[in-house]
Amino acid sequence: MKERLVLIGNGMAGVRTLEELLKLTPEKYDITVFGEEPYGNYNRIMLSPVLASEKTIDEIMLNDDQWYADNNVTLHKGRKVTGIDRVRKVVRADDGTEAAYDRLIIATGSTPFILPVPGADKEGVIGFRDIHDVDLMLEASKKYKKAVVIGGGLLGLEAANGLMKQGMDVTVVHLLGHLMERQLDVTAAKMLQQSLQDKGMKFLMDHATEEVLGDDHVTGLKFSDGTEIAADLLVMAVGIKPNIELAQNAGLHCERGIVVNDTMQTFDPGIYSVGECVQHRGVCYGLVAPLFEQAKVAANHLAEFGIARYEGSVTSTMLKVTGIDLFSAGDFLGDDDTEEMVFQDVASGVYKKIVLRDNRIAGCVMYGDTIDGTWYFQMLKDGTDVSDFRNTILFGQAHLGDAGHGDDTRVAAMPDDAEICGCNGVCKGDIVNAISEKKLFTLDDVKAHTKAASSCGSCTGLVEALLAHTLGGDYSEAPSKKPLCSCTDYSHDDIIGAIRNQELKSMQAVRDFLEWKTPDGCASCRPALNYYLLANWPEEYQDDLQSRFINERAHGNIQKDGTYSVVPRMFGGLCTPSDLRAIADVCEKYSVPEMKVTGGQRIDLFGVKKEDLPGMWKDLTDAGFVSGHAYGKAMRTVKTCAGKTWCRFGTQNSTGLGVKLEELTWGSWMPHKFKLAVSGCPRNCAEATIKDFGVVCVDSGYELHVGGNGGIKVRVTDFLCKVDTEEEVLEYCGAFIQKYREEAHYLERTAPWVERVGLACVKQAILEDEAQRKALYERFLLSQKFAQIDPWKQRAEGAESCEFNPIRISA
Repeated sequence: MKERLVLIGNGMAGVRTLEELLKLTPEKYDITVFGEEPYGNYNRIMLSPVLASEKTIDEIMLNDDQWYADNNVTLHKGRKVTGIDRVRKVVRADDGTEAAYDRLIIATGSTPFILPVPGADKEGVIGFRDIHDVDLMLEASKKYKKAVVIGGGLLGLEAANGLMKQGMDVTVVHLLGHLMERQLDVTAAKMLQQSLQDKGMKFLMDHATEEVLGDDHVTGLKFSDGTEIAADLLVMAVGIKPNIELAQNAGLHCERGIVVNDTMQTFDPGIYSVGECVQHRGVCYGLVAPLFEQAKVAANHLAEFGIARYEGSVTSTMLKVTGIDLFSAGDFLGDDDTEEMVFQDVASGVYKKIVLRDNRIAGCVMYGDTIDGTWYFQMLKDGTDVSDFRNTILFGQAHLGDAGHGDDTRVAAMPDDAEICGCNGVCKGDIVNAISEKKLFTLDDVKAHTKAASSCGSCTGLVEALLAHTLGGDYSEAPSKKPLCSCTDYSHDDIIGAIRNQELKSMQAVRDFLEWKTPDGCASCRPALNYYLLANWPEEYQDDLQSRFINERAHGNIQKDGTYSVVPRMFGGLCTPSDLRAIADVCEKYSVPEMKVTGGQRIDLFGVKKEDLPGMWKDLTDAGFVSGHAYGKAMRTVKTCAGKTWCRFGTQNSTGLGVKLEELTWGSWMPHKFKLAVSGCPRNCAEATIKDFGVVCVDSGYELHVGGNGGIKVRVTDFLCKVDTEEEVLEYCGAFIQKYREEAHYLERTAPWVERVGLACVKQAILEDEAQRKALYERFLLSQKFAQIDPWKQRAEGAESCEFNPIRISA
């Protein structure tokens, strides 16, 4: 016989408790849920996008009717519970519906605080807490033009932004001198206010409301200084208060909220409580992350595991306010015993402040660039001593290699319990496990399976960085018409087209013509613009080193301990005793701790210190080596088998052809990493059919394959064509690469590119239009002319020395 569990409150905290409980023991309870609203469980955080007409009610539903049916949960929608009979263990709703319980969860949430001023009960005065409030505001926006929002916190600003998007003239009234005082310091708040004013939002700071004006309907506000402002709609967003009336009437012990212990039990051991209605150790929480922590603990005890305790939460706030990223945690104001570290770039709209106490983070606040917020927060919780890296801490985890490195390395260093999505309480470990176990490859996949990044969107960058890090080369950002980054409203294709059609030949020219929102761009758009300009204007554009990732600037792959790996190129995997001797000498000279033969037929030198990289590369180039580009968005390797020279099954000289392909393509920058292979027979020992460009040798010639990918998400190549000679292989390969280089999005591998544009498009350019193929090949050769210096040729001509850098640009 199942026990009976009743949940009062169909909100985020209560239903999350059920979700956690169903994971632990899906058959233990018959579950009944009472919800006052006529909806399923929706994401209250996403009411602002609904008000702004950016999302619909259906799009913010977390658990629709089908979820309740699938989990055998009885849902009473639109029924407010008016009484709890603790003796009979029965709850009763306003329509007379009753439900008996063995265990009860109270998750009644909170109610908006309405200022107790004269006229606050007039028509047109509303709060901002649920879908009904949103409906009232949308209806009012169709009738009226002037709106006033009291409250300069998150809810107030989001309400104001939504009403502005509905065409209303909006003024925000705030009691204090700066906005969001609970989340931001004065500097960050002023930056936010200026940004919002630029968008048309008006502000009255340091204003105290004295009276709501009007007869039956609001017509304006009167302030304590005697001034007035007209208003057709008044939204009060000045705070919330725990909804404890039902619990009080049932005789449960309440103070500011329903008092619970560390197992989320009330003073009645059969009744649990979670969410904004709860008071735990004297604290009431209004952020979603603590509420989800409470839900896990309550579920653990309802399942009778009995091992979890809720000991309170150290909270952080990651927000996206009207498109602007904000983060704060801890004591970001500081006191006489703290010191502040501040970074501010007004032009780029970036501000960071870290408050230290005894070389440990006490608090932080960030505006514009919040990617390292989770890292700072984790160090705050752990009490990490930052003495050893305090001179670089403001630059985030990128200090391991240099400024400008991608976000994937930063999220890689986060612990599994680091919270990524505050809106839905999703940690890094949850996302990584879902990616690996459920074979997720896109942002939409992660949203669907974990709910991360499905709410306010402020953690989207972190989630995409986790995808990139977890999947490696198998992840490509979904090509779409979405903007390249927050600096611009234009997509990859728009930018490529402008560079080509308008003959834009510098990053500044691109930013000026496309009206970039930030003067110098950001870490996302600078590498992309640098690549697009390089691909389109190889003769004229000067590669910008500072717009490359640290791996490409340092000519080595950064490792998790901050050292680098160095990979000299061995064309076709061929080497001589002197080559091996030279590598061994370099390894001994620089005390390389580990050497490894790679799958790409090269030798990887691990554990190289950054300061040793220039000297090591000089010694290697003096010995005749060039870079293997294992670190670059570039041509990586050409894998070969023994071929007919040695193998009894070989049909062609695959090693020799592989060397020719590698000599043709090395040093070529690409949208993403690019791998080739040549197999000497259909047995395909070089795995040519999972490479970006593969050649399978047959008795009568060469089969060409494109768009393959190894790794977690294997994609077998598409057959392109069969050719008769090695010269044709080189021409078709160069043409394919150049079409990919010119048309793919930055960080898009050939596999998703081919799927996006279609194999027919590739064949049309390379097979069906000979003139286009030859033009592509000529442009490829031209780009290669400016892409690499040939040390072999220089030495053959008797050059005493060869000033050669391991990549095509000066170090």
